[in-house]
Amino acid sequence: MKELTREDISDILYGCAILGTGGGGELSEGFGYIDAAIAAGKTFTLVDLAEVPAGQKLCTPYMLGALTPISASEEQEYSALPRTNTVPMLAAYERLKALTGDDYYGTICCELGGANTAISFYLAAMSGGFIIDADPAGRAVPEITHSTYYFNGLPAAPIVAANEFGECFVCENVVDDLRAERVVRALAMVSRNDIAAIDHALPVEQLKGAVIPGTISKALKIGQTYRLAVAEKRDIADTIAHSGNGYVAFRGQVNHFNFTTENGFTLGTIDIQGEGQYSGSTYAIEVKNENLLARINGEIDVTIPDLICCLDLDENVPITNPNHKIGMNIAVVILPAPKEFTGEKGLAAFGPAYLGLVDAYRCAVTRHFAQRANTLEA
Repeated sequence: MKELTREDISDILYGCAILGTGGGGELSEGFGYIDAAIAAGKTFTLVDLAEVPAGQKLCTPYMLGALTPISASEEQEYSALPRTNTVPMLAAYERLKALTGDDYYGTICCELGGANTAISFYLAAMSGGFIIDADPAGRAVPEITHSTYYFNGLPAAPIVAANEFGECFVCENVVDDLRAERVVRALAMVSRNDIAAIDHALPVEQLKGAVIPGTISKALKIGQTYRLAVAEKRDIADTIAHSGNGYVAFRGQVNHFNFTTENGFTLGTIDIQGEGQYSGSTYAIEVKNENLLARINGEIDVTIPDLICCLDLDENVPITNPNHKIGMNIAVVILPAPKEFTGEKGLAAFGPAYLGLVDAYRCAVTRHFAQRANTLEA
């Protein structure tokens, strides 16, 4: 059990933004939640999953929607609706407690990301609960089905969702996470593409073995490493790659990008013109909220579930989609996928087939270091 300082939380959120591969929400939004809880006199306590007492229930809060802003015409559609003064996540939590009649020991983040990790921390702090050192993704992911909850057949329902208009939705008898994704995504799409939801409200006994342990501590370590690299003016790409057991795949300048909102997701592409040792080459990244596929000179280089992490070398910060700029100096760091996603179930849900590719998954990190070893031997 560890009481987290503001610096600890900052390190965690930056680590999560790096591991979030472009998704997981904006850091500014995340820090807004954290600072609101601190201003209310709340504290943040991190607990190992093994420490949770038997019989205690946990829940998974998150924000779901697209990352790109909605259009002016869409904004006009919402202009007549009232706004609530209640934080939607707190409204969803109170409705969940009333529905189930349970109190909750703490929260498990749905994924690692600057905002979605923070909203889980916020709810735990505001409700006097604990933050569990685990999550079901080990990164940020586009859909509810991209989780170890889904792999292990844990029920998402009941799901409680709330939006900024004071509307609250209770979803019961949802057959599985595949259906849950469609239902909650539809609710987000009529809520300015931003809705607070809580699901997988389950006893700890069901959650042990069905989530990835230690992921918050991992984000803390990467965030600390990143902070020190910035302070010491070291290269953040090399430092993060080393800390996360990955490698730097590319460096260059952004020369084109395009993002659109479709069916509640941010879809896009990012094109990078190589510089230095990468001069003469191009790197292209395909996005569905998160960075999912990378090509070098038109050929597939990296696919999910491996992590494709983009870093802004001008500002020395992780880049969240769709916040790219023409001429931005960028490094692409590849980190290994959680082992839970490289097995048969993980790859079936979140591997090359999800991208419409017929090629089998090849771990980019393993391939990179094997090629480097062969080069050194030669």
